[in-house]
Amino acid sequence: MTETSAMGPVIAVVGPSGVGKDSLMEALAAGDQNLCLMRRVVTRAPEAGGEDYDAVSEEAFSKLVADGHFALHWPAHGLHYGIPHQIEALRAAGRGVLVNLSRAVLLQAQEVFGDFIVLSVTARPEVLAERLTQRGREDSAEVQRRLARARQPLPAGLRRLHQIDNSGDLQQAVAAARAAIYSTAVPERA
Repeated sequence: MTETSAMGPVIAVVGPSGVGKDSLMEALAAGDQNLCLMRRVVTRAPEAGGEDYDAVSEEAFSKLVADGHFALHWPAHGLHYGIPHQIEALRAAGRGVLVNLSRAVLLQAQEVFGDFIVLSVTARPEVLAERLTQRGREDSAEVQRRLARARQPLPAGLRRLHQIDNSGDLQQAVAAARAAIYSTAVPERA
C-alpha cells in the first residue's frame, strides 16, 4: 500500500466470538496510517455492545439494500450485516480497509473486492473459553456452542489466507497481522 492511486486491499478479519478481532483491528489501525476500519451496518440493537457498528432496524436494512447502499451484505446468526459502498472511497485513497466479516461471505467478498486478504484470528480453546466466560454475554451452553463453531474450517478457495494466533500478547498478534498484510507472497494452504 502506497500513497499512489492504487486501490488498497480489503482485509477481512474473521474468527470466533471472543478471539479478539476488534482489539486486533483497532490496534492495527491505530499503529498504521495506511490502514483504516470499516464500520458495519447491523440489525442489532445499539445497546447490545461489542464492536462499533451502525445499528438499524430490519426494515431500514431492507431499504438500504433496495437502494444499493451496500458493497456487500449477508445474513448471519439471525442478524443482517452490510458493508457500505464507502469502503471503495477508502480503498481509492490507497488505504487498506479492515473489516470484520463472517466466514460464510468470504468467497463472495473475494470476488467483489478483488484485492482481498483474510486474517483468520485464532486462540487456543482454553483461552477462548476464558474470554467468552469473562465477558459474561453467553451462558455456559452458548459458550460451548461458540467453541464448537470456532473449529469449523474456512471455505476452500481463499487466495490470500493468513492464520493469526491471538492467544497471548496482543502486540505479537498485531506484528504477525501486519507482516501478513504487507506480504506479497501468497501463503500456502495447510
